[in-house]
Amino acid sequence: MADIQNLESLQTPGAVFFIFGATGDLARRKLFPAIYSLYKEGKLAEDFAVIGVARRPRSQEEFRDDVHRSIEEFCRYKVEDATNWTQFVEHFFYKSLDINNIDGYHELRDLTETVEARFEIPGNRLFYLALSPELFGSVSYNLQKGGMLSSAGWHRLVIEKPFGYDLLSAQKLNEELNQVFKEEEIYRIDHYLGKEMVQNIEVIRFANAFFEPLWNNKHIANIQITLSETVGVEERGGYYDHSGALRDMGQNHMLQMLTMIAMEAPSRLFPEDIRDEKVKVLRSLRPYASAAEVKENVVRGQYAPGESRGKSLLGYRQEDKVAPDSNTETYFAAKVLVDNFRWAGVPFYIRTGKRLPVKTTEVVVEFKQMPTNVYLGQKHTLEPNLLVIRVNPMEGIYIKINAKKPGSESKIEPLAMEFCQSCQVGINSPEAYERLIHDAANGDSTYFTRWDEVATAWAFVDRIAAAWGQNPSDISSYPAGSWGPEEADELLAKDGFHWWPVNGQEEDDVVWIKS
Repeated sequence: MADIQNLESLQTPGAVFFIFGATGDLARRKLFPAIYSLYKEGKLAEDFAVIGVARRPRSQEEFRDDVHRSIEEFCRYKVEDATNWTQFVEHFFYKSLDINNIDGYHELRDLTETVEARFEIPGNRLFYLALSPELFGSVSYNLQKGGMLSSAGWHRLVIEKPFGYDLLSAQKLNEELNQVFKEEEIYRIDHYLGKEMVQNIEVIRFANAFFEPLWNNKHIANIQITLSETVGVEERGGYYDHSGALRDMGQNHMLQMLTMIAMEAPSRLFPEDIRDEKVKVLRSLRPYASAAEVKENVVRGQYAPGESRGKSLLGYRQEDKVAPDSNTETYFAAKVLVDNFRWAGVPFYIRTGKRLPVKTTEVVVEFKQMPTNVYLGQKHTLEPNLLVIRVNPMEGIYIKINAKKPGSESKIEPLAMEFCQSCQVGINSPEAYERLIHDAANGDSTYFTRWDEVATAWAFVDRIAAAWGQNPSDISSYPAGSWGPEEADELLAKDGFHWWPVNGQEEDDVVWIKS
């Protein structure tokens, strides 16, 4: 297996990329723009092809026009040169397919072999299933039966979340996939793992001598992970009402970010060694022993009618395709403990929700407060030091320290030093999907979730869902546009902490030094 440092500079090998669900929203907003960005940056080999697959009838020209509109609207690179565009889009093809019709797969195989011969592609095939999860198993089986896995090169399957609805359904789905693909050929995407600053967590931790020695329960008081959204469920009401925040965000994004913060340094920079350390964190999560323990440590909320920036907002139960008596949570917060030597006693507070005041993904590391010593005296109240990692939409980090106020004899004030990656001139951070498609084509599985990661995360989350199932109507409401139920603040207050401001909602008493 290749070293990650060597993989990063590699151009993708020649391959055919199959986008199942090519007329869908994910392909339009993320996948086609990602492929174009890779091409513009020279990370995509010339011997590549993209075959869009969907039920909807499309001519070749219509499909290529769709791709052009997608890139113009959503890509960080714009189409400026007609010749360059023509060279790029000639690699795109379309096949209308009923995914349950085996004859269609035989036709797809014939088209693929023609395309491979034209571009001298050595039989490598990457199947990206931008489809509903219940279709993953049948499509995989039909790919095999239709002769799509008989080429001489490698075959890889990329699938989107959610991977199951609970542990049992995830096991069933995994068994179906394993009948066709080996575990090392399955790439389960969690796009948060492709984000620049999430991947930067490892570097911040392990490449800086003034962080790693402090990254433990002797120096850290608590860690807060926030993933907030300003939008409601929008057109996803039908899906969301059967999922909820716990399954939609908690089982994957939130726990994956927790593992990146809490994992030990891997013995080698190999994908499996890194994923081994992440699994160890998940196995160290303290399970909630009873429904009472869940209630004590987990907050469940649903947004009610509210207001944001002068605009009235509907409550969740008034949204389209949502049951008027729905008890589905749109918010959850939890106190999570990692029972190992490094983190014993340090609470990890995680929260996510819809219709919150700002859109952000941030990690706040709060260090233990210094004792008030004789030199400082009792008249000073020291603020704790913070390390804040901003993942989205702003990218960067800031550190809050205590310093003497200029011009005063001994007055101490908090001082924040910020590095804003998003603000830098010339910085144009790659989208998560660019990195993940590039990694999958190169066989780098570091930032994809392995089956034991998925299973262990579901086992933890299922205990929460089971406790909620005993009393479904026990759910707190919060006004749309607010920071969630009051119980979420009480969750931290019981331990003597509070949620820190996020997404640039700066504290009034902090002096900022920005790069």
